Order: sequence, then C-alpha cells, then structure tokens
Amino acid sequence: MEIKTFICEQSGARLDAFVSAACDISRSLAADIIDQGLVKINGKVAKKSAKLTVGNNVEVQMPDLAEPEALPQDIPLDIVYEDDDLLVVNKPKGMVVHPAPGNPDGTLVNALLFHCKGRLSGINGVLRPGIVHRIDKDTSGLLIVAKNDKAHNALAEQIKEHSFTREYRAVVYGNVKDDTGTVNAPIGRDPKNRQRMAVVYVNSKPAVTHYEVLKRFEGFTFMKFRLETGRTHQIRVHMASIGHPLAGDPVYGPKKVITELCGQCLHAGLIGFVHPTTGEYMEFSSEIPQYFTSYLAKLKEI
Repeated sequence: MEIKTFICEQSGARLDAFVSAACDISRSLAADIIDQGLVKINGKVAKKSAKLTVGNNVEVQMPDLAEPEALPQDIPLDIVYEDDDLLVVNKPKGMVVHPAPGNPDGTLVNALLFHCKGRLSGINGVLRPGIVHRIDKDTSGLLIVAKNDKAHNALAEQIKEHSFTREYRAVVYGNVKDDTGTVNAPIGRDPKNRQRMAVVYVNSKPAVTHYEVLKRFEGFTFMKFRLETGRTHQIRVHMASIGHPLAGDPVYGPKKVITELCGQCLHAGLIGFVHPTTGEYMEFSSEIPQYFTSYLAKLKEI
C-alpha cells in the first residue's frame, strides 16, 4: 500500500474531489478509499464530504489496484474522419482517453476497441492501442488514432518535428493585455507537488504556446491557442504561469473553482497532419461544444 501526501492549495473543495484529482483516479474510487478510513486531513481520518482549506495536509493510503485490462465496449463515438490507417475522433468532456487505475473502463480506448474490432496500432501497448497523443479528461475535442504501426510512427514523427497542427479554444481568467503573443517556457514536474506540472528549468522539456485573443469579457478572455510542442497540461500551465489560468481549472486555477464547468474550459478545435499513406495534408475542425458556448453566453462582454 502506497502512502501519498498532498498540501491543499485551494479552499472549498470536497475531499473526494480533491483526492480524485490529486491521485488521478475516479471520484467513486476516491470516495471508496475515504470510506475505508484510508484518507486523513492533518492526521485525522476524514469523511468524503469534508471541505478543505489552504494548507491542509492530506494523506492518502492508496490500496494496491489491479492492473486494468482494456476490453471492447459499445460506447458511441463522434468520428469526424476514418480510413484504413487512422481515425479522427471528437472526444467529449469528461471521457478518459485510456484505462488506468481508478478508470478501468468507459474510456475512449474501450470504445475504439469495439468500433475497430481490435484493429489498432500496438506501439503503446495493450492499454493505449492506437493512441498517438492525448488530451485531458476534462478537455473536449479532436484526437487522432492510428490503426496500424506504420501510421502511428509517421504521425508520431510529425508531432516530434512540430509539423502537426493543433489549435485550441479556451476561456481564461482576467483581461489578457496583448492581442497576440507567445509563451516560451519549459515544463516539468512541479518540485513542490509531483501531481502537477509547472514552468521549471531543471528536469524539464521545451514548451511553446502561441495565443490570440478572440474576445474580452468582464473578468475573462476568450482565446485561441496553437501548440508548437505537446507537453502535459501545456496550455493550462503556461497560462497559469503568466497570471491567466483557465476558467474552471481545479489544479492550476484560483482557490474558488467554477463548479458549473466541471473542469477547465478548453477545447481542441482543430487538428492538421500529413496523411501517412497518401502524403496529403489533411485538416479537421470541431465547433466548441455546448458547455463552452453556454458559459460564454453567461459572460458579460466588455
């Protein structure tokens, strides 16, 4: 049994929600662990409904979890494009990309295994077949999936060479001063909290994010981002580092979370690549989903 310790940096979150995010497990599993008395706040066993405050020490005794197995599941997919080599899928907010402890099923991979009848690249192993790149659970939008190893290698090389087009839309806190700009800052594990990423200059990788302001609202800015690199949580970390975290972000945002968004307001709206077989450049786009448009409608334009 592994013991993990976290320091709470935001007030108001329920303990089960905090443990779910910090340990990267489902909320139901987090609640079950808490009910077993395996989670303490400042040394005392706590209930799952307990509200955290800044500075609380949260100790989690993580039980040994069985290695998940990816099995086909008949889950609807929003397929934007498909051929013998690849698929472009529009992932909904809230869907995990591949199985992991605490998220053994109901993932995009489970749905892909059913739809493709197992015909997916095997480069990333049995839990991530076909997955060339990922987006976070609470980020919606476009993902490319490889059906064979040849296509996977060709697409992965484009990502490595920064020739893979990825464009996002997001709402961030505050009024971003410049209409356009670039954040060029390396990203690595946060030395103070290994569950987070941060702009750090040791044990990190280069990260470049270009941005453009689309519309300004009272207290918020609607923005477009284009990635040169694809680091974990890149847009979320970069915008937080310049004082404009994403609206709804429970990890990098302010202490008071926008609960109605159920996670960061971020959508992968455009993807472009050279087809691994035909050599043709292909580009696909996805309109921002309802949760995003509903939130924009509530904001007061400046």
